[in-house]
Order: sequence, then structure tokens, then C-alpha cells
Amino acid sequence: MIKEKSLKLLQELSDAKGAPGFEYEVADLLKAKAEGLGPVTQDKMYNVYVERQENLFSMEEAERRRAEKRVLVQLDAHMDEVAFMVSAIHPNGCLEGLPLGSWVNSNIPAHVFWVQTKSGDHVKALTSSKPPHFMDEAEKKAPLQMQDILFDPGTSSLEATEALGIEIGAPIVPDVNCEYNDRLDVLMGKAFDCRAGCAAIIDVLEEIKGESLELDVIAGFSTQEEVGTRGALVTANRIKPDLAIVFEGCPCDDTFTPAYQSQTKLHKGPMLRHVDARMITHPGFQRYALTLGEKHGIPIQRAVRFGGSTNGAPIHLSNRGVPSIVIGIPVRYIHTSYGLMSYFDYQAAVKLAIEILRDMTTDKFEAI
Repeated sequence: MIKEKSLKLLQELSDAKGAPGFEYEVADLLKAKAEGLGPVTQDKMYNVYVERQENLFSMEEAERRRAEKRVLVQLDAHMDEVAFMVSAIHPNGCLEGLPLGSWVNSNIPAHVFWVQTKSGDHVKALTSSKPPHFMDEAEKKAPLQMQDILFDPGTSSLEATEALGIEIGAPIVPDVNCEYNDRLDVLMGKAFDCRAGCAAIIDVLEEIKGESLELDVIAGFSTQEEVGTRGALVTANRIKPDLAIVFEGCPCDDTFTPAYQSQTKLHKGPMLRHVDARMITHPGFQRYALTLGEKHGIPIQRAVRFGGSTNGAPIHLSNRGVPSIVIGIPVRYIHTSYGLMSYFDYQAAVKLAIEILRDMTTDKFEAI
């Protein structure tokens, strides 16, 4: 894996705009990056599929592989990011926004966002914040409500805002440019949940290109994860995998949790969760991945999560049941405009997935 190439991929994907349901820019970028890795298709929900080139074979070979019951692995990552949608335009030109995905209200004000216009261009807007000079003590102490936060494009009337091409239903995403600090080995940007996973899949497919594996691989880049893992329900039913490796940008807890309780730290490798709100990870596949990681010297963090969920939820319940693991790439300050992630953790996550694909056979699949 070439570091400079991977960093460029991560930065391009992080910067791309992709609110849930509006993932077109991310999808187009991934289709371009997947060129040469195998046939690329897209469904009507805008999910993108890449079938590994080495999966393709003659009809005779196809019959033999079916008879051998070769394992089909789905690689999953979602393209969307937490965002907003314009729900109303005020007479003063400011916009109300409906959250697409979970936000903490106090993290939203005083940031710059992009609002998409009906022509497909984008206009910058600031999220409003009432100056303390105009707040009484009760207001200062009261929890911030979403209805008190507006997106201000700098206009002063409804007509001026509409003249910019802004309309109800327009997606809104943070305006952030991804940067890499080589000294700290840290990327700062937006949407690492889950553009880091999207980049990881491209790097995995690049690394195993041309290799003879004992299984077949199809990648599914899904839409609308942040509003209920919707796209993955479609990708799983289309791919019909035997196994699934779900990449996710997962929340770090190392800046607010006692060290003995922290389970997702920066610079400590990918996190494999045993449980979250919607999935108990398949114990056999989880144990196999942990053992393989140890064999290859890949640092792995283990977590028990009380909340949250991933595309593993719909995938592991699809078809007749799909053993699934989640390879989480740790991200600090997830579900805000900015996040921090380590290239070391990213690289380890990619390596773990590659070693699983190189090692897995039909016999080992049957044994997990």
C-alpha cells in the first residue's frame, strides 16, 4: 500500500459532499478510483458495486466453483455522512435544517456548511449562534434546541435566498478540507465515518489485485447508513454474501473515558466490536479475525458497545444469516464537523482485511 496514494484517496473522499440520499459526488469518485479493479455497477438507490476482477471466469470455471461452494465475501462501507436538509426558509433568509443522522446540538453552531442549490452548485452558510450579549442567565444555562439553530447564507430576505438557488429539500454538509499532519500521523477532516472505510476497500482491492484467492469478493459502497442502514439492506440482498467485512469509522472514547475503560483509542489499531445496539458479532468469525490479527502482528482493540450500530446490522440478518465482523477505524469527535484519525490505524485495518481474504477457505468458513 503506497502511503501517499492512500492519503490522497482519503483526503479526496473526506472532502467530497455526500449527505444521506445525495451521495452522487462520492459515488462518482469511487467509480473512478475503482477503475481496473473489476466491473463497476450502480443500482437505483445509488449503491456502488465493484466485483473483483479475479472473480470473473469462464462458464466451465463458474460451474466448478459453484460445485466447490466457494465463499463469497462482501466488503462494505457507507458513502454518506451526517448532514442536514433544508426544511424551511425564514423571511430573513435564514434556513431551518432537519438533521440527517445523529448530531449533538451544541456541536452545530458557529461552523461553516455547504448548501446545495437546485443547479447543483453550492453556497456557504454559517450556523447561527446568539451572541452572549443578548442572552440572559437562563438562556445561557438552557440546553440548545435544534429549532434555535439556523443556517445563514448571508442574505436578509427569503427572496434573496431563493435567488441563490436554495430551496426546501436541499442537502447541507460541513465545509471542511482534510489535512494530514505527518509529524503526528493524524488526519483532520470530515466524514471519516465512513469515507475511511470506502478508501480502505479501494486499497484492499488494489493490494489483492491479481492474486489467486480461495474465495470471491464483491465490494458494496452503500448509501443512507446514517439514517438507518438503508442502503446496506439492498446491497446485502443483491450480493447475497456468505461472509461480510464491514468497515466503519468508529467513535474514539480516549479523550473522555478513564484509561481502564477506554476501548477505542487513536494509534492503537482498528477496533473490533463484540456487540452494539443492533448486532452481536458472530463469535466464530470474530475469534478467527482476532487470532489472525495476532498471528500477523496487527494491533487490534476490542470493544463492547452499548449503543450505535453499523451496516453489519442489516447484512448479518440478510438471506439465511451472514457471519459479519466490523473493522472499525477509530475517529475522534465523530458526528461533528471535524474528526481526527490516524493513518497507522487505517493501515492496520486494511492489512487485517487483506489477511482475512488471503487466509479464508471454504473449510475455514465451515468451521467458524
